[in-house]
Amino acid sequence: MNRPEGQNARYLADYQPYPFILSHTALDFTLVPDATIVRATLSLAPRDAATGVDLVLDGGKDVQLLRLTINGAEADPAHVTRDDEALTIAAAALPSGPFTLETEVQIDPSANTAFEGLYISGGMFCTQCEAEGFRHITFCPDRPDVMATFDVTIHSDKPVLLSNGNPVSQTEGHAEWHDPWPKPAYLFALVAGDLVAISDSFTTLSGRNVALNVWVRPGDEDRAGFAMESLIKSMKWDEDVYGREYDLDVFNIVAVDDFNMGAMENKGLNIFNSKLVLASPETATDLDYERIEGVIAHEYFHNWTGNRITCRDWFQLCLKEGLTVFRDQQFTSDMRSAAVKRIEDVRTLRARQFREDQGPLAHPPRPDHYEEINNFYTATVYEKGAEVIGMLKRLVGDDGYRAALDLYFDRHDGDAATIEDWLKVFEDATGRDLAQFKRWYTDAGTPRLTMREDWAEGTAGGTLTLTFTQETPPTPGQSDKQPRVIPIAVGLIGPNGDEVAPTRVLEMTETEQSFAFDNLGARPVVSALRGFSAPVVLDRQIDDPTRAFLLAHDTDPFARWEAGRDLALSALVALSQGQPGGDDYIDAIGRLIADQDADPAFRALCLALPGEEEVATRLYDLGATPDPDAIHAAREGLARRVAEAHQDLLSEIYDRMVVSGSYSPDAEAAAKRSLRIAALQLLNRIDNGERAEILFGIAGNMTERMAALACLIARGRGQTALQVLEEEFGDNRLVMDKWFTVQPMAAPPADAAAIAAKLAKLPGFDWKNPNRFRALIGGLTANHAGFHAADGAGYDFVADWLMKMDKVNPQIAARMSTAFETWPRYDETRRAKALAALEQIAAIEGLSRNTREMVSRMIAAGQ
Repeated sequence: MNRPEGQNARYLADYQPYPFILSHTALDFTLVPDATIVRATLSLAPRDAATGVDLVLDGGKDVQLLRLTINGAEADPAHVTRDDEALTIAAAALPSGPFTLETEVQIDPSANTAFEGLYISGGMFCTQCEAEGFRHITFCPDRPDVMATFDVTIHSDKPVLLSNGNPVSQTEGHAEWHDPWPKPAYLFALVAGDLVAISDSFTTLSGRNVALNVWVRPGDEDRAGFAMESLIKSMKWDEDVYGREYDLDVFNIVAVDDFNMGAMENKGLNIFNSKLVLASPETATDLDYERIEGVIAHEYFHNWTGNRITCRDWFQLCLKEGLTVFRDQQFTSDMRSAAVKRIEDVRTLRARQFREDQGPLAHPPRPDHYEEINNFYTATVYEKGAEVIGMLKRLVGDDGYRAALDLYFDRHDGDAATIEDWLKVFEDATGRDLAQFKRWYTDAGTPRLTMREDWAEGTAGGTLTLTFTQETPPTPGQSDKQPRVIPIAVGLIGPNGDEVAPTRVLEMTETEQSFAFDNLGARPVVSALRGFSAPVVLDRQIDDPTRAFLLAHDTDPFARWEAGRDLALSALVALSQGQPGGDDYIDAIGRLIADQDADPAFRALCLALPGEEEVATRLYDLGATPDPDAIHAAREGLARRVAEAHQDLLSEIYDRMVVSGSYSPDAEAAAKRSLRIAALQLLNRIDNGERAEILFGIAGNMTERMAALACLIARGRGQTALQVLEEEFGDNRLVMDKWFTVQPMAAPPADAAAIAAKLAKLPGFDWKNPNRFRALIGGLTANHAGFHAADGAGYDFVADWLMKMDKVNPQIAARMSTAFETWPRYDETRRAKALAALEQIAAIEGLSRNTREMVSRMIAAGQ
């Protein structure tokens, strides 16, 4: 293995089991904001081969050791050493058999602005321990393969005291919790605060009655009901589809304002970013509701795929996350529209993960090394990890998948598993050899699949031969890529628009491979990669009339949407380079949106033009240098042409897709609103915001109000609406996050950086809150031409705030720095300004390991 010199990296090849067995952990907390005392009792025993090995316990420099005993006796200070990351007890001080290690430490949650470990959010004590946060609470073996049962005692003047597992006793100022299921330290959780719960219950398949609580701040109770509904649906679905039953007496969810992640699956005590719990029609959009439903499901599903079976080491992160993302995607598909969900997932994958694969931050779903594990909570681990599971399911079939999952749960319950364990259960359950398939886990990069068609007439009918060639471009640290197993779902459509044959899944295993379709009456049109059967880039010789034919006749929803997307991309690429284009797309999209039998949500997706970042990626793939300003102008121009050509039809859709009655976030109502908004966004180009202004004033839900507001901002007419929203919701943190985001995101690109800078000076820009920081910085970076402004103002603004945030919360700074990852693809002027911004970040004194790793990799990509 090639190991970069000077890199503070950890390597998969170096994995060794922890030399001690930890069977039980008892924790006692006396919670004081600036001087919390944590007493930990660890029941340890050396492994057979561990005689004479030092005991190394992880622990940050923010943990002050007050006392340490072994089997009740004070440890000799001569045998104890520590640095900024660990406490080491010499082997000479350790018993040869089982022993008890007790520590007493002091920590300062009030000073914890990084939100790792135990911290305070709005007066509430809470924790976040994944990936390596527990070491900021006390000294311990903080690694996922060390699993123990937990007993937790909490002393505090807070009225609600929560931890993992089942409650043992609850009195004023005191609570005890017991978790009977062994878990690693990263799944530990504690919450203490002034909270109220909405409560319900669920009876499992075996008759266990589970108490359910969603805990929120007083005053937020009326916005927690949908989260509870989503939890109950998730529990029922997991029993019905996967046979997985919940295993404790209580399941608690807590909404927290200051949270680096979206949510965390701690055993029995899920801690959520409040934006993924709280919702009402007046404050939340349809997308908010769908995300709440999906993330509630995701964290609940982790109870089995992440908690009962965890990952052996952090290199295996995609095992728990990719599998659980795949499960929550299945859940949402069942709750809503499967076709629309699939298209949305592919859009997300291409926007985030394909971009990651094509740049300096490319890595496999299972990396072989890392410097900072928090930097690997990526689209590759999550979204691509889910796509790999989807391919596996497609290859073995529904029955094979269910048999393998049942075997996985039976064989590895209580284990810390690996990708090898995962693939072995599929091999054992189905008889397949998955050695080649494993490359999807170990190789970075997005394969490029080239398709060639050959047609031969014969006496018994024609033969169509499809020849595919696969190639995966080099990625950092991986120059040579071997062929992968690629399932290619193919359909054939006759000249009259009818299906010639059912979808056939071709299993490609070679660098080049041909597949024949015999006895065809006439040459069909090929519908390739149906359902997006593999996460690849498909290159084929296809003209716009053929794309329009597929958009009109393809029976596969994804392939039909893809044809429309390719038509639009073809037009936008031409237009951004000063060439004519778009007529075929305008005609075809008109026929599609006139199809009243089609799902409104599907029609809305087809009406949405590809984003500017997507056009830039296509241009870059074609060997051109993307011009953000030209791309923006091309997209705006094509949208205006669509609106002008289909003004009457779009107006009719806008008027007809009004959802009557009280607001409901259900799929049918949300679909109608999505189509109405898609029509509004196009009409906004020609009516100068008149419809948007009316809609903002009369809309009875936040979905339509925010859509109208974005339209008004784009037309330079948003100030009055922004003021109304601020006056109405100035004290609602989640609505104001939207307020901060929409302004730079929807603004004309020339104004975006200046608007962001003005907003950053407002008292309401509480930048230390991760949601508020992401809202403003993310709003600017989502404005492609605004962030990539030729004068570098977007780069400078984001770099300045990343440097400021890095001193307070390195995780957030590092994650937001990925806005720069595509900088090498642009022109020399933009490249120079982006590089200068990155080098300024890299040069600051005391830059965190999190941000240093990301920025150094991005700088290296341009050299």
